[in-house]
Amino acid sequence: MATAVAAPIQAGTWVIDPVHSTVGFAVKHLMVSKVRGKFETFSGAITVAEDGTPSVSAEIATDSITTGNDQRDGHVRSADFFDVEKYPTATFVSTGVRPDGDDYVLTGDFTLKGVTKSIELELEFNGVNAGMGNGPVAGFEAKTVINRKDFGVDLEMPLEGGGVVVGDKITITLEIEAGLQA
Repeated sequence: MATAVAAPIQAGTWVIDPVHSTVGFAVKHLMVSKVRGKFETFSGAITVAEDGTPSVSAEIATDSITTGNDQRDGHVRSADFFDVEKYPTATFVSTGVRPDGDDYVLTGDFTLKGVTKSIELELEFNGVNAGMGNGPVAGFEAKTVINRKDFGVDLEMPLEGGGVVVGDKITITLEIEAGLQA
C-alpha cells in the first residue's frame, strides 16, 4: 500500500516522456570494468492522488536493449539472459513510497523474465517546470541495485583464471521526465 507523502507535484497523471527519459543499467564485465546499456522502448506513468499518494507503473520492452555492441545485445536477448521471445516486457508497479531526508524511497514489484520481486529505488525529485506549451513537466532520478540471479538471469560464464564474465549485481538508473496529462 502506498504511503501518503506531501506531494511535491500536483494531483493527476504524469506520463513518462521516453524522448526525454532514460532507462539505463551497468554491470561488471570481466571483473574489472562495467558495461553500460539502456532500453530504447519503455512507457509508464506516475499518478498522484488528491491526498498526495503517488503510484507508479512502467513497462520496458526487453528486446529494445542496446549496449553499443550488436553481438552482445543479441546474446542478452536470447534465452541465456532475457529470453525476449518468451518474456517481451519487464514491468514495475509501485507498492509504496516514503520520505528519506530530502529524497524518497520508492518500493514496488519488479518483474523480469517472469519473476516478480519487491525492490526499492532511491528516488530524487528534481522539480516541476511549466514546460514548453504542452503543460507542466516533472523530473525524477532513481537508482537501485538488483541481483540478476534473483530474476532467473543466472547464466554462469566463468573465467579461466577465476571470476566471471558478467557480474551478478546490476545497477539500474532512471532519468525520467513526465508530463501532466490534461
